[in-house]
Amino acid sequence: MVPPLVVVAVLVGIWQWAVTAFDVRPQVLPSPLRVVEQGWLFRDALWTNTVPTLQVTAVGFAVSLVVAWVLAVVVDFSPWLRRALLPLFVASQTIPIIAIAPLLIIWFGFGLLPKVVVIALVTFFPVAIGLVEGFSSADREASNLVRSMGAGRWKEFRYLRLPAAMPSFFTSLRIGITYAVTGAVFAEYVGARAGLGIFMNLQKNSFRTDLVLAAVLVTAAISVALFGLTFLVQRLAMPWYAAERRRG
Repeated sequence: MVPPLVVVAVLVGIWQWAVTAFDVRPQVLPSPLRVVEQGWLFRDALWTNTVPTLQVTAVGFAVSLVVAWVLAVVVDFSPWLRRALLPLFVASQTIPIIAIAPLLIIWFGFGLLPKVVVIALVTFFPVAIGLVEGFSSADREASNLVRSMGAGRWKEFRYLRLPAAMPSFFTSLRIGITYAVTGAVFAEYVGARAGLGIFMNLQKNSFRTDLVLAAVLVTAAISVALFGLTFLVQRLAMPWYAAERRRG
């Protein structure tokens, strides 16, 4: 934890020095101190816009998780569907979100649905692929042993393939949750009534670069917090995995 903090501190110090030494206008690049100061002064506005972003992120990522789990399980149970759906999973990542997001606003308005769709499109792939690959990583000898003892496909999945997929799932979960926050902000930027994306857009139009960067700082803090939360969830869901890693 210390090395990243040291790197961040050095970069912030260089930033502060460069702005001061070259007398850069705040509209172009405000100093870190100004960003923090103005962010604190406008903390109520930032918080008011942070809450909708958190809500959209939670709902959108929850939908993405449900869809990813359902399709990954279906794919694992059916080799034919695996061959049919995996290329579609990959194809979903070729959709240019920056182009389709305005269309979603046109089709569904400024409500919750278009933002949920954007977040799901952004986060679905890493979670689904992580689960599919995780299910496939189950030990084949253990699988043959379980089947030789009379266990059906469902019991094999429950007691062998599902636990084997958990490390891969949590890795993909960490990737997805960081994408979810970015997707929520982008969806709001395209069209919403409130949120950090709207706040950034308004401040950009007012040439308040300091407040734009303050909102970026809040977004980054949310992403880091959610990223860290996945480790706590993993520890609670897989206490044996942490113990094995410590012994290893």
